[in-house]
Amino acid sequence: MTKVTSQITVSLDGFMAGPEQSEENPLGIGGERLHEWFMGQRERHPVDEKVARTLLDGNGAYVMGRNMFGPIRGEWSGDWRGWWGEEPPYHVPVYVLTHHARESVEMEGGTVFHFVTEGFDAALASAREAAGPTKNVCIAGGASIVNQALQADVLDELYVHYAPITLGGGELLFAPGALGDARLEVVESISSPYATHVRYQRAIGTSPR
Repeated sequence: MTKVTSQITVSLDGFMAGPEQSEENPLGIGGERLHEWFMGQRERHPVDEKVARTLLDGNGAYVMGRNMFGPIRGEWSGDWRGWWGEEPPYHVPVYVLTHHARESVEMEGGTVFHFVTEGFDAALASAREAAGPTKNVCIAGGASIVNQALQADVLDELYVHYAPITLGGGELLFAPGALGDARLEVVESISSPYATHVRYQRAIGTSPR
């Protein structure tokens, strides 16, 4: 059965990106420090390496927000194709939530970006269909989209990587009211000096929407 999951890194004060995101600064001021456990210059700690090996496992489709896809706001202009070069790491369909229609963009390696204007529920439904019964749907981010998934109570599993930094502003996970009726419980917590990795799942006895 298809599960809906999310894997995200946040600061200790709860931000998934720093303030003032832009094309030059896609993760906002200081936001690149969030991912040093994964993409830093040092050799990965064994705990972080174990987690990193599983980041994309089992996913048959993704849902992401337009802010995660790129810095363009309003009507589309130019030929922006994402932050990840010609071969993004996803290799499956990715459904991008936006208020502005756009033709799908096919990339090398199997990633296809589809642009959904009908809202979160429509994007999730398309992703579930694309993933099929044996693969998961991953809510890739940013914070607004993960918060929508929490508020809609559709997440079966949430894996949060807490980086030992503060950002003081930006894109906030667990914004006021974001949890809605979702009830989660901790099923795993492991740490390195560079991150604490906490896996939450839907509380026993509760059912997805």
